[in-house]
Amino acid sequence: MAHHDFTPTVFYTTIGPHEPVLTVDAGDTVSTSTADARGRDRDDRQVAPRGNPMTGPFFVRGAEPGDTLAVTLERIVPNRDYGITSPRIAPGVLDPGTPIADDEVSECRWLVDAAAGTARMVEPETALCRVPIALAPMIGCFGVAPAGGQSISTATSGPHGGNMDYRGFAAGVTVYLPVSEPGGLFFLGDGHAAQGDGEIVGTGIEISMDVTFRVDVVRGGSIRWPRAQNDAWLMTVGNARPLDQCVQHATTEMLRWLETEYALPPIVSHSLLGQCVEYDLGNVFDPAYTMVCRVRKDLVTRVRAAL
Repeated sequence: MAHHDFTPTVFYTTIGPHEPVLTVDAGDTVSTSTADARGRDRDDRQVAPRGNPMTGPFFVRGAEPGDTLAVTLERIVPNRDYGITSPRIAPGVLDPGTPIADDEVSECRWLVDAAAGTARMVEPETALCRVPIALAPMIGCFGVAPAGGQSISTATSGPHGGNMDYRGFAAGVTVYLPVSEPGGLFFLGDGHAAQGDGEIVGTGIEISMDVTFRVDVVRGGSIRWPRAQNDAWLMTVGNARPLDQCVQHATTEMLRWLETEYALPPIVSHSLLGQCVEYDLGNVFDPAYTMVCRVRKDLVTRVRAAL
């Protein structure tokens, strides 16, 4: 197992079978950086096109189609002191005819203090400028090359991952993605210093990040939709539109996980989710919405032990 320090020089706004920027082995860690959603880096230089430019892809030696790539997000830290947000909620999230916020304001600027763990709006000047909010750094967009040799825009998401904008994709989470191309080809970017559920203004606090992640390969562990876990939760992800289809994908993937890897009989897995499942909203702004189905790991462990 090795550690790699990687400085990106090329970025992609599609996730697909692009030329790898670095080859690593299972068990390796990588420390790198991301540009913000507008393509600006830690020094506020325009280094990439707008539209969630990705760092990567990273080729994981030995990962083959039908395997699962496990990526542990070990460290996610803003690497500059300001971020940008949209100033108004997307019309699709509001009742028709709802008045919009001041249409003369094109963006809001936030002071980001990583040491203090806070962000504070500084432009335009409003009451929110006097009330700091807590930082909750996350990665909004990441994934592996999709099936069929496709290159899919970083504006959207699917079984390969992509622009899911789920605030739970923070440090300490391991994400599982279905490998469709040799090496997996892992991409990441679109860092947010903080973001509400749903990314309802179309942005989090968009900022460049320093990120460290570890890669592992689950042999033959084919999955259909992204999965994730941390110390407390098992999570599965559905990306689609309309929103009920996201719920179907995420819930079905959780049933598969519980019944195959945890050996819960269907009557147990269905009943457990029926009374104990929780759903988190990823994004409801992008072309495909995101819903996360989650259940507590300690509860699943106790149920399994009782079989």
